[in-house]
Amino acid sequence: MSYKHQVAEKIASALTSLGVDSFTMENVYAMLETPPNPAMGDIAFPCFQLAKALRKAPPMIAAELAGQIIGSPLKEAKAVGPYVNFFLDQEDVAIQVIGTILAQGSQYGDSNQGKGRKVPIDLSSPNIAKPFSMGHLRSTVIGNAIANIMEKQGYEPVRINHLGDWGTQFGKLIVAYRLWGDEAKVKAEPIKELLSLYVRFHEEVENDPTLEDQGREWFKKLEDGDAEAEHLWTWFREESLKEFMKIYDLMNVSFDSTNGEAFYNDKMDRVVTLLEEKGLLTESDGAMVVNLDEYNMPPCLIKKSDGATLYATRDLAAALFRHESYDFAKALYVVGNEQRLHFQQLYKVLEKMGYSWSADMHHIPFGMMLKDGKKMSTRKGKVVLLEEVLAQAIADVQKVIEEKNPSLANKEEVSRQVGVGAVIFHDLKNYRLNDINFSWEEMLTFEGETGPYVQYTHARACSLLRKGNYQPSSAASLTPGSLDGKEAWAVITLLNGFPEVIDRAAANFDPSQIGKYVIDLAQSFNKFYANVRILAEEEGIKASRLQLVAAVVCVLKEGLRLMGLAAPEEM
Repeated sequence: MSYKHQVAEKIASALTSLGVDSFTMENVYAMLETPPNPAMGDIAFPCFQLAKALRKAPPMIAAELAGQIIGSPLKEAKAVGPYVNFFLDQEDVAIQVIGTILAQGSQYGDSNQGKGRKVPIDLSSPNIAKPFSMGHLRSTVIGNAIANIMEKQGYEPVRINHLGDWGTQFGKLIVAYRLWGDEAKVKAEPIKELLSLYVRFHEEVENDPTLEDQGREWFKKLEDGDAEAEHLWTWFREESLKEFMKIYDLMNVSFDSTNGEAFYNDKMDRVVTLLEEKGLLTESDGAMVVNLDEYNMPPCLIKKSDGATLYATRDLAAALFRHESYDFAKALYVVGNEQRLHFQQLYKVLEKMGYSWSADMHHIPFGMMLKDGKKMSTRKGKVVLLEEVLAQAIADVQKVIEEKNPSLANKEEVSRQVGVGAVIFHDLKNYRLNDINFSWEEMLTFEGETGPYVQYTHARACSLLRKGNYQPSSAASLTPGSLDGKEAWAVITLLNGFPEVIDRAAANFDPSQIGKYVIDLAQSFNKFYANVRILAEEEGIKASRLQLVAAVVCVLKEGLRLMGLAAPEEM
C-alpha cells in the first residue's frame, strides 16, 4: 500500500470516529491533493465536502481532524484554513518506497485489474502494396504501448494487425502491373515498385479515365475468384508483409493476428442476415442502411445499390468475430481521428442489434502526422517512409557513439535501440489527439525531452551501480541522513507515483502519461546526481544512495519498456 493510501486510510478512520461513515478510503484517496508549495506539506486534504455532513465550517473540521491523525508515515498534520496539510516522515517513506521497488523489480506498478481477460487491440493496419509511411507510425507505436500498459494492468492484450488488403485499389494495382509492371523489379524492391505503379496509375487516369473502369472490373474479378487476379493479389500481400516485418522487427513490435480486411469476406453475409432478421435494414436510394436518426447520426451504409458491402459491414463482422473468439473485457481500435464517426456508427448499430458488449468497445483516435503542415498522400507520392527515418536515426546515433564512446561494446545494437527509441518516443511523448508535424531536426535531437535523454539517464545510473559495486537487495536499509535532501525526496516522491501514472495511462489509453513521467524522473534524478555525492561517501551512506539509484534504474527501464523502448545499460 502506497503512503498516500496509508494517509487516506487514516483520514477515513478519523472521519468514522467523527460520525461520518460515507467517506471510504477510496473516496478520501480521490480527494487528496498536492500542495502547490512543498513548504506547505506533502499531501493536502480539503474539508469542504464534509461541511454538510458535520454541520461545521471547513476550517473547524480541518482543525479537529489534524489533531486525530498521527503515526507512520506521518511526521505532522497541520490545519491550514479549510485544509489539513500532512508532512511525511521522509525516512520512513524512503525505506517503504525503495524497499517496495527493490523487492518487486519490474513488477512494481503491476495490478490484477484485468484478471487475465482478453483485450483485442486493432493497431498499425497498413495497406498492403503501399509503403509503411510515417503516417502509420502513430497507430503502431500508440497501439503497442497501450497493449503493454493493459498487460501491466493484468489484461491479456491481443495485438491485431488488421491489414488493408482488400478494396478497389487492388483492382487498380492489378491493372497498373499488367500494363507497366516488371516481375524482376517487383521482386527486387516490392514496396517501392508497387508504389511507383500505384502513383503512375493515378497520373495516367487523368489522361485516360477508362483506367478507372478497368480497375473496378479487375477488382470484381478478384471478388469473383479469378485465378490471375487472386495470384497477383496474394503475391502483392506476401511481398508487402515481408517488407513490413523488417520494420516491425526493428521496432520490436509483434502481432497475435494479421487477419486483414479480406479475412472477413465470407463473414459479411451473416451480418446482413442478422440485420434483416432484427428488422434494422431499410432501403435508401437503392442502398441498404441502418437508420441512426435517434442518435443524430447519418445512416450507416451496409450494402451499396450494386450489392457490394462496405467498411461498416466488414467491421461489424470483425466485431462479432472478435467477441466470439476472445470474449473480450474491452476491444480497442487505434485508428485515426478522421474515423470517429465511422466507429460511433459501428457501436450504435451493434447496440441496436442487442449486443450489450458494444459498450466495451473503444475507438482510440489520434492526430495526423503532417509534413510541412499538410497531410501526407500516398496517391500523390508525397510520403515520408518510416524505414528511411529509422535508418537515418540509427546512423545519426552511430556517429555520436563513434565520436564520444568508440570503445562501447555492442555499438550496432545500442545505435538501433537509441535511434529507433528516438523516433518512437518523439511520437509517444505527445498527447495522442495532437497532430505531429514531421521534422527530421526535432525527431533526431538527442537533448531535452527525448527518448535518448531518458535512455542515457538510465545508462548513467547503471554506470553508477557498477562503479559503486552495488549488490542487489530485495529490501531497503537506509543509513539515517543519507537521503535527507530535497533532491533525494523529489526522486522518491516520483518513484512512489509510478503505479498511479500507469493507472491514469490505462484509464485514458494515453501513453504520453508514461512519456512525461519518465522525462520528469530522468530530470529529477539528474538533479540528484549533480548535487549529491553518491560514491565518495562513507560506506553506509553510499550503500543507501545506491539503493535509490537502483530503484531509479528499475522504474526508468520499466517505463521505457511500456512505451516500447529498450533501456541500454551503456551508451
